[in-house]
Amino acid sequence: MLELKKITEAFPSARIASQSGGLPVEVSLIAQLGHGSGNHLHASVLARQSAHQDFIDELDEPSAKLAGTDFVKGDATSLYSFSVGAKGHPFHRHGGHRIFTAISGSGGAQLRFSTASPEQIETDAKNFIKALQYINIPPDCLFTVRFGGETWHQFAPLKENSQHPVFFALSCHTNELGGTLSETLRQQVINNEASIPSLTELLPEKILRLLELPDFQQTHIPTIALSLDAPPGTLQRAVCDTTRGKLGIVRGAWAAWRRSSGFFSDNGRGLKVVELNGPPNESLLTNELEQVRLHHDDTFSLTLELNEISYLKADKILSVVLKGFLENPPKGVSRMMAFRNILVRPMGLRTSSLGCPVSSLLSQHSNSLFDKRYPVLNQHINDSHTRAQVILGANDKHLVFRSCVSVEVINPRRIVVTLGTRVHCKNLFGRFYMAVINRTHRSYVTPTMLRFAVEHALPYISGNSSIQHADSTSLTPPDVFGNFSS
Repeated sequence: MLELKKITEAFPSARIASQSGGLPVEVSLIAQLGHGSGNHLHASVLARQSAHQDFIDELDEPSAKLAGTDFVKGDATSLYSFSVGAKGHPFHRHGGHRIFTAISGSGGAQLRFSTASPEQIETDAKNFIKALQYINIPPDCLFTVRFGGETWHQFAPLKENSQHPVFFALSCHTNELGGTLSETLRQQVINNEASIPSLTELLPEKILRLLELPDFQQTHIPTIALSLDAPPGTLQRAVCDTTRGKLGIVRGAWAAWRRSSGFFSDNGRGLKVVELNGPPNESLLTNELEQVRLHHDDTFSLTLELNEISYLKADKILSVVLKGFLENPPKGVSRMMAFRNILVRPMGLRTSSLGCPVSSLLSQHSNSLFDKRYPVLNQHINDSHTRAQVILGANDKHLVFRSCVSVEVINPRRIVVTLGTRVHCKNLFGRFYMAVINRTHRSYVTPTMLRFAVEHALPYISGNSSIQHADSTSLTPPDVFGNFSS
């Protein structure tokens, strides 16, 4: 039976001194969250974690590395997310210091620690149990945990046969090289290839057998209970826990059913798009629609000032920029195109999910392919591979448009990407159509599409010399032959 020992107006905290002379275990409750929110958060975040590129599901502790080490710049820290499900996970330890912030599930969590050293355990396996202590965390709580390397720990549900996850956490490894590591594991850490499972040592088999004995099940383990709403053992606490548990099941199921999503927005990160007075010198666009009257003519430019030297050729940069148009279209432009398609489809006009300047990249029919994949009307790469450009476009009932996407490598640190469009209207409706969309096209659609495409291509461009000599098949080809109505 747990007895109330202290009431505090600060964060309820517990501290377990190490019996082997190491750092203590420190746990603090920070905030009590809404009823059922622990399960809701666990279900929604677990979906995002499982979609992460560095997701690993081992040792009953699904995890993902969110940020790795950078020993070149003197950073030995790393950041992980991890979760513990309703069955808990096995006792284990790590070599290095651990700090994490977590949110408990709607059934609460029990944190189990043993600070016995390997030498103490080797002398007498029961020393592991003598150093064992529990800390109980109530449901739906934000809490922090800090403990030294070599501390054995296990995180389990507060009650047996619980339906609720234990918690979700963000863990900071303050020194990924901390503790005693094998040379193989040390090299893995230096190469930034370590993971939570690879840094984990499970409890020796003889201790596991000891924990399964009936004598251990009857052992009185020192336990500290932290709480915020009400002290353990009270009617208020029992009602609160029951309510949180019931709502947690509902909210957790709802979060698991809903499709997880996330959004990233910024103000351009310094990628400034400017409008030019006309196409640059030697642009292929100057030869397009030159025999007819132009009802629209614009050219936008974006200059990249690279911090790291890039050895990429202009044609390879252009390839990843075109890929950026396909894989990273602005949501706003996509919604506008969807609405536009609904309006013009009854008229038998051409429809596309991509904005007009580059919509022909989705064409199924082309006699010319750039980089063996992108349908274009014309293309040119100069002999020095410092400039590459393509002509896109289509003929419709009401107008004809041609666009030019160009990349020019001024020097190894400066690259200029341009997107220009020319339009000739065939009839009165075409002129009306262009009058309606002209301002939006010039002020939003084209500059935004150019910036989004270059942003998507930037990781391939900046300081990445591996693409220069690669075949075009070495880059993942986009699906450029999707549905298209001509």
